[in-house]
Amino acid sequence: MNEQPLPAYTLIDTPRQLEPLLAALDRVDEVALDTEADNMFHYRTRVCLLQFLVAGEIFLVDVLAAIPLAPLWEKLATKHLLMHGCDFDIRLLADLCQFRPKSIFDTMLAAQLLARPRIGLAALLEQHFGVVLDKEGQKANWSKRPLTKKLLDYAALDVWHLPALRDILTRELAQLDRLDWLDQQCRRQIESGLVGFPVDDENDWRIGRSERLRGRGLGVLHAVWHWREDWARTIDVPPFKVASSDLLLNIAHAAEDGDSVEGIMAKVNLGKRHERLAPSLATALRQGIGRDPQTLPRRRRSDQAPLTPAEIARQDRIKADRDRVASALTLDPTLIASRSQLALIARDPLKLDDVLLPWQADLLRNQPALTSA
Repeated sequence: MNEQPLPAYTLIDTPRQLEPLLAALDRVDEVALDTEADNMFHYRTRVCLLQFLVAGEIFLVDVLAAIPLAPLWEKLATKHLLMHGCDFDIRLLADLCQFRPKSIFDTMLAAQLLARPRIGLAALLEQHFGVVLDKEGQKANWSKRPLTKKLLDYAALDVWHLPALRDILTRELAQLDRLDWLDQQCRRQIESGLVGFPVDDENDWRIGRSERLRGRGLGVLHAVWHWREDWARTIDVPPFKVASSDLLLNIAHAAEDGDSVEGIMAKVNLGKRHERLAPSLATALRQGIGRDPQTLPRRRRSDQAPLTPAEIARQDRIKADRDRVASALTLDPTLIASRSQLALIARDPLKLDDVLLPWQADLLRNQPALTSA
């Protein structure tokens, strides 16, 4: 595989450097955009870097620098955006500054609708352009300053090939008459992303296999989950870097089985922070064991009654139709309808067009399960 020259770029980390980017945006209708965040290194996710490709020029904006970005958001809101897997990016920008994209072309969504076996940007760039992205960039601490040249090179490549990749995918989608499908998917991506990230909920501690817990294991899981959150917030790291969810569940299940605090703690390894964190974990474990599970936050009851036997049977028939249609189109069945959407349609087939996008509904509308409903 031939080495390709790296694209040139401009790093913007002072207010006066922003003007050329703003001027460039005034001359175009379309912009390639990507973001880099620090969600792997800090408790609260922050946008750290913005990457723009504007009429062949790459601009990298250091969001952590003291730069007033309001003019940038104002101009960007009027542009068509080329992005890859932009759900997370849109949620980040919605939280950061209530940014709403005008329209998008998401190359990952396009690859999904083309039934590509590998839809990640790295895989697509390697397939079409022979570009191999440095995997270190995917795990880098983007909040660390100064940013290294290696990371900036990686960030520039994230947007450099997006227009050419868009053109390739567009041609293939047009041949399959799926361009309208993509437009619908992208519009929904914007609307779903604008709600931002889920707000904290009093039942967030009910993770993984927690539904199998019945006795004191519930109290323990509640206590150690909040112990993890408190430590993550205190030392400013993602919760998984304090303790994995599997570890918390294993502790809760051991407590449910009657293991002692000492016996459980003897099996726990918290890595390099063990000596610092273990005493407070033991305290949380004791508190959880002593708590009456009846005093824990209750799950919110769904307004919907469980599906009736007839509705479950209908759901199975709709699923069979969906799977058959997906197979004929070489699509992932969940792109047509997810499990939760199947349940909604089974409950009330007349809501097909409310639940699904038009292209999805059209694929199922005349299938046996719905024509006989």
